Amino acid sequence: MTDLSVFDFELPEANIALRPVEPQDAARMLVVHGDGRLEDATVRDLPRYLDPGDVMVFNDTRVIPAALKGVRAARDELGNDIPVDANLVERVDQRTWRALARPGKRLKIGDQITFGEDFAAQVIDKLESGETVLRFEQSGANLDSALDRFGAMPLPPYIARRRAADANDRNTYQTSFASDDAQSVAAPTAGLHFTPRLLGEIDAAGIVREQVRLHVGLGTFAPLKDEQIEAGKLHEEWRRVTPEVAARLNAARQGGRRCVAVGTTALRTLESAARPDEVIEAVTGPTDIFLMPGYKFRATDALVTNFHLPKSSLFMLVCALMDTDIMQAAYAHAVREDYRFYSYGDACLLLP
Repeated sequence: MTDLSVFDFELPEANIALRPVEPQDAARMLVVHGDGRLEDATVRDLPRYLDPGDVMVFNDTRVIPAALKGVRAARDELGNDIPVDANLVERVDQRTWRALARPGKRLKIGDQITFGEDFAAQVIDKLESGETVLRFEQSGANLDSALDRFGAMPLPPYIARRRAADANDRNTYQTSFASDDAQSVAAPTAGLHFTPRLLGEIDAAGIVREQVRLHVGLGTFAPLKDEQIEAGKLHEEWRRVTPEVAARLNAARQGGRRCVAVGTTALRTLESAARPDEVIEAVTGPTDIFLMPGYKFRATDALVTNFHLPKSSLFMLVCALMDTDIMQAAYAHAVREDYRFYSYGDACLLLP
């Protein structure tokens, strides 16, 4: 059994970023080298650490306004209406979603929750995992439109506990290059640093950009379970690498260029598509890949990422890429130097 205490660290609450810096490409960036050297830089310094022809791989998924506030009406004359918070977790079909609903114990199968004018859902199941299954009155594009009207951005729990999502989050918790395919219930947060200005500077430096897609689930923030560690598998998330992107990435790496994942979701997409001989294949469908120390990376030569939670699968991932002692030292440096942590925080450039 993996000892999770190895991946623990102390983080003062003051280091947790509740909002991004403005502009978002002004964030700091800690450069971590494979020999343990650390450099303090900024995100806009990124092009000088890469070479012309290197390929940056972005996750272009779009975040749904998946946080809903509603009311469960009183069940009888003597009862009370109950306020309900629901975070959509995973789409089941065109009108049905799994959700984290609070207060879950006060919801029963058959209850109706009203989220807005002509926008309601019925509780059709309650799962052993604690999730509630909601069937909406709308479906497909009409449901997406209602979510856009009444929903808020699904900020991570460590932010949502301290402030509510607002209109600014509609822009700051969405990447500037997001596609029209809105399926994620959390942002690929490393991509939030990449403003149109920074993307233009990357292009001008001769660095190539490619896009893959992974629809991020709330499992990203869930505590690790023993059975996940034992099985070496995480929650499933849908991802895609097109044949054209796979071919260009393989050609670049065969030509000696680096493949630089922007974010752990892009990295997990690449590694889940790579064969043992390091050839990246076109893939479409779910992955539950879990990357921990001891894993040999097949498709990723460097990573741009934010700072991650202690004892999380994502901190284990960066330890797998760089070495646990190196990452513990890097995070200790970041805490001392007042780097901003987590989704709206500063960045790391990891160069194995």
